[in-house]
Amino acid sequence: MAIDIPGFRIGHWSDPVGETGCSVLLFPENTTASCEVRGGGPASRELHALAPDKLVTFADAAVLTGGSAFGLAAADGVMRFLEERGRGVPTPAGRVPIVPTLAIFDLAAGSSAARPTADNGYEAAHSAAGDQILSGRVGAGTGAYTSQWRGPAGRRPGGLAYAQRRLGELVVGAICVVNAFGDIDDGTGEVDLDAVALGHPVDPTARLHTTIGVVVTNARLDKMGCHIVAQGANDGLARAVTPPHARFDGDGFIAAATGSVDADVDLVRLMALAAVAQAIRSIG
Repeated sequence: MAIDIPGFRIGHWSDPVGETGCSVLLFPENTTASCEVRGGGPASRELHALAPDKLVTFADAAVLTGGSAFGLAAADGVMRFLEERGRGVPTPAGRVPIVPTLAIFDLAAGSSAARPTADNGYEAAHSAAGDQILSGRVGAGTGAYTSQWRGPAGRRPGGLAYAQRRLGELVVGAICVVNAFGDIDDGTGEVDLDAVALGHPVDPTARLHTTIGVVVTNARLDKMGCHIVAQGANDGLARAVTPPHARFDGDGFIAAATGSVDADVDLVRLMALAAVAQAIRSIG
């Protein structure tokens, strides 16, 4: 499957030995973006600029990365890549690329010294010109796991996943990195509270989780509309992960819109919910 919206391209850098990596989604020019974070332990960069009341309207790329807060350095390389290509907000000192970034905690998955760097972010951005890999233990999903509340013996492989929904000309896609504290919920079962209770109390210092992603659409939305769509993405996560948005997760989504198709924001939000839930469930 490909991202069925012209202009979006994705590239990855992966370290399978260290079990970490980063993924870079390059946006078409004049892409509007906003975000919402619900998890209790986020690691992020440039998200405040995406708030509906802030001056910046457009974003140039999004980075999903491993390495927790250390991995946010990957965005420096993506900024360099974009600056070389004349992208960014015009300023008297030159253009400044806007690159919102979300990170998962995978430092305990492989080598804690393995962290995406600025050079790795540049490499991932450069690779976006090649094959569009949208699923698997690649990029930011290299060191991802699910069901981590069950402990090392009970955790299951996570990773990168993509799903999209189409209605006429309107397309909404969701790229997710699934590294969840909770289980993937296929919607057919009930929460096993007894089993969850056995997994508690959880060590509050073991912040080993987080599910993050980017929703992309060709809908015509302003920043508030993108914020509403990011809310729908988090609703989709809540459908597909149990428990969602834990204090041990940094769950969050960026929503990016190219503005080529008129669409009702509530419809786009619903499609984002469905695409995110489908993407996450495809991991299981």
